[in-house]
Amino acid sequence: MSAVLASRPRVEPMQSRDLDEVIVVEREVYDFPWTPGNFRDSISAGYECWVYRSETDALIGYGVLMMGVDEAHLLNISIAAPFQRNGYGARLLEHFIDLVKHQKMSTLCLEVRPSNEAARHLYIRRGFKQVGLRRGYYPANDGREDALVLTLSL
Repeated sequence: MSAVLASRPRVEPMQSRDLDEVIVVEREVYDFPWTPGNFRDSISAGYECWVYRSETDALIGYGVLMMGVDEAHLLNISIAAPFQRNGYGARLLEHFIDLVKHQKMSTLCLEVRPSNEAARHLYIRRGFKQVGLRRGYYPANDGREDALVLTLSL
């Protein structure tokens, strides 16, 4: 029996050195991805920017959370295509929920495309409730797409 512990996937603060990989995933999973500048600005602004890495150091996913006075706003949460539908999104979402709870915030909010069924189902399973609709919020291939506004009371 070996005394060496097996490494596990880990969540760690996003650094500038992560951005090349983050942008590759962002462009793979979104038709209208964030720019490198969006991520750099988020890091510079002090937002909660995190990467999720596998035991082999592959980028599983990442997310960006903005803390407010009494609520937090999940701006981006993404899982690389090869890792989707394996529970990683739920685990990364829990990381952000834990951050919000630790800061004693009462609410976590986010926007999601109605067409993003997998994400919608993840959020609803976790207890998020729809509280609004932002018309024409997202760019889309055929014009604009609405955003569902979801919140989780903590």
